[in-house]
Amino acid sequence: MSDLGNKITVLVVDDSTIMRRILATALGKDPDISVIGFASNGAEAIQAVKELSPQAVTLDIEMPVMDGIAALKEIRKFAPRLPVIMFSTLTQVGARAAIDALMNGASDYVGKPAVSLGMAEAFNVLSQTLIPKIKGLVRRSLAAPRQANASAESPPPQRSDQAAPKLAGKVSLSAIQLPRTDAVCIGVSTGGPEALVRLFEGFNKPVSFPIFIVQHMPAMFTTILAQRLNALGKLPVVEATDGQEVLGGHVYLAPGGLHMNLRKSPLGRTYISLDDTPAENSCKPAVDVLFRAAARVYGANCLAVVLTGMGYDGLKGARDIKSLGGSVYAQDQESSVVWGMPGAIVEAGIHNKILPLAHMASEILRRSSPTSSVQ
Repeated sequence: MSDLGNKITVLVVDDSTIMRRILATALGKDPDISVIGFASNGAEAIQAVKELSPQAVTLDIEMPVMDGIAALKEIRKFAPRLPVIMFSTLTQVGARAAIDALMNGASDYVGKPAVSLGMAEAFNVLSQTLIPKIKGLVRRSLAAPRQANASAESPPPQRSDQAAPKLAGKVSLSAIQLPRTDAVCIGVSTGGPEALVRLFEGFNKPVSFPIFIVQHMPAMFTTILAQRLNALGKLPVVEATDGQEVLGGHVYLAPGGLHMNLRKSPLGRTYISLDDTPAENSCKPAVDVLFRAAARVYGANCLAVVLTGMGYDGLKGARDIKSLGGSVYAQDQESSVVWGMPGAIVEAGIHNKILPLAHMASEILRRSSPTSSVQ
């Protein structure tokens, strides 16, 4: 592949000849990308990945012989860090399949453009959604080996103050005074569904506070994600509704296409407001909107958690929480699919802790009061 220079090499997998042509044309318009192969089903995709070693794969879900999710599971056995972007129809069936794929290791997803809208619109959609995701994910995957080599040659950097991953045995946890936590707000994007599953699997007991989540996803996808997280049986999870009263120990996921706001009643109860206001950071729901609202309602007793994701959504809101005395945790680079959002927090220096995903649940649980049930 030396003749390709520094271009990103992409394998396109789709059983539709028309869609393969649309994808190849759209990707070919970008000077930094080269399509090096095609496959029309999952079995062909597995073989092509082994033979061509692409730097990214676009993978259709519904295909003959072997579907995209089955192919993804096989690819992950020998290419765990290869950026794989699922190509899904924006229907309920397609959304469920996309969520399944994301929970089984897909890097991200893109909704298939409707061919009925015309080729020009299809190209426009792909240039705004697919191409930025390919570039961001490939940059992350190429940086990973360099980070591994650097860590092997030098001592690992201190993650943060109080961020040591192992605390048990040497320090009495009861002796560490943690601030009271009345709410936890989580912002996440690329790589989010799998990260959220891993996070929730670590919750081995109830929590005293409500948890609010903004995951960058369209409507219907968030409905299904809430159902899947609730089915884990760790904490009760619902897609938030307008006017809903907030209860301690419950989890509220912002619905796609709406911002999640919070308001305090004169009686001291907290309610959710869903707003159809303009997107922020090109996102709706936006993490910044939730974090700002949480800062207003919970002040110093709010914990913001920023997980894997592209961009910098959540940075401004995290500043608000931090300025009022709240805490901010960021996922570390090694365990993030894309270290954009948490990386922005760390670069700004407003984090209290930088944590690997595997330790995030236990750190959140440490903030939970055994007696209170905060609303």
